[in-house]
Amino acid sequence: MIKRIQGWFETQAFGVCEWWGKKLGISTTKIRMYFIYLSFFTVGSPIIIYFIMAFILEHKRYFKPTRSKRRSVWDL
Repeated sequence: MIKRIQGWFETQAFGVCEWWGKKLGISTTKIRMYFIYLSFFTVGSPIIIYFIMAFILEHKRYFKPTRSKRRSVWDL
């Protein structure tokens, strides 16, 4: 059971740290360590933010505006 949970976290949940690492140019392990330290100091509230970010990254195609094929500003 623990191996299943650990496997899920390694494949799914750590994508948020990897995404932030690519965007900010920081190694993923540093971001994970800062997240863990921040979670201890703030009594776990960043975990909620982390799961919200994971949800948004998983479903980001629904949050992006659709690009229509307009030729100019005046085409509605």
